Amino acid sequence: MSIPLDYEILRLIWWLLLGVLLIGFAVMDGFDLGVGALLPFVARNDDERRIVINVVGPVWEGNQVWLILGGGAIFAAWPALYATSFSGFYLAMIVVLFGIILRPVGFKYRSKIADPRWRGLWDLGLFIGGFVPALIFGVAVGNVLLGVPFTLDDVLRPSYHGSFFGLLTPFALLSGLVSVSMLVAHGASMLTLKTVGPIAARARSYGRIASVVTIVLFALAGLWVAKALPGYVVTSVQDTVGPSNPIGKTVEMQAGAWMLNYDKYGWMIIAPVLGFLGSLIAIIGFSARAAWASFFGTAIAIIGIISTAGLSLFPFLLPSSLDPAKSLTVWDASSSHLTLWIMLICVVIFLPIILAYTAFVYRVMRGKVTTESLGRNPNAY
Repeated sequence: MSIPLDYEILRLIWWLLLGVLLIGFAVMDGFDLGVGALLPFVARNDDERRIVINVVGPVWEGNQVWLILGGGAIFAAWPALYATSFSGFYLAMIVVLFGIILRPVGFKYRSKIADPRWRGLWDLGLFIGGFVPALIFGVAVGNVLLGVPFTLDDVLRPSYHGSFFGLLTPFALLSGLVSVSMLVAHGASMLTLKTVGPIAARARSYGRIASVVTIVLFALAGLWVAKALPGYVVTSVQDTVGPSNPIGKTVEMQAGAWMLNYDKYGWMIIAPVLGFLGSLIAIIGFSARAAWASFFGTAIAIIGIISTAGLSLFPFLLPSSLDPAKSLTVWDASSSHLTLWIMLICVVIFLPIILAYTAFVYRVMRGKVTTESLGRNPNAY
């Protein structure tokens, strides 16, 4: 079968698509997590909590599709990355799944009994379901930048030598807090779009605080990466069109190496600039009561912050702290040329359908969520 795109180009396309899917998840499902984390703070009584829950209740399942797409893309396009990361971060994944599972259970069960203690328990579950995944996702990115303690044997079987609590290093926790603050700000911007009155006012207040915290923590993380965090550099020549085989290259750890791409490709500075600029736009939007401006700002901040991490790592997908030469890169951890091509065709066909359906759902669900709208909706939570 003749494939019109070179293997190198397809690998780059799938690296970009992986970033797009992860950003799509953070933007679409990120505000669900942020709203959950804000639930105990922006809602002071049962009616207000029902309004907050119903802001995300009708759409969270559709937003979750982006997480499934991202996981599926890793499985099919980067099988070595999937095998190593999902086995190495197994306990962390279980914690994330526990938090994610609490959301649908909380949505469905909360209103079954009118007892305040019963509802308060599920409200706590919804908070955990928002806060914990947001934290762990950021911790995972921090650990990727630090390097993951894994190695590969002669037949490329991964062996992980870390522990769950070993993931909770100071830099990884800082990365987790960056994730929490940016998603809380994004959740607050959605609440300003979809609610009125005291809930929207509190959301604006918390959104401003979260956006300021995002700027401060993102700057601290950037300084840490630039000044104190060793990075990884491939010092041998890699075959960008050869069969995938992570064994055989030479990799060195160097101080400040994660900043080298910004010296080599000047345009990459756009990513951190967007991270800061988006948060500033969000602060202005929250202060000016411009809901769409704040939502646009927090979305831009998410795009910039995640892109900063991805561009810093390139061409690495998962560096190994135990055996840097066995690190996984874009050029040696992908599926075959034919597999990437067939998957790209599927993406070209089905991704526009997903986007069109998502746009249709949000158009149907447009408008503010109020006590009156909940009273007219027998399916409201």
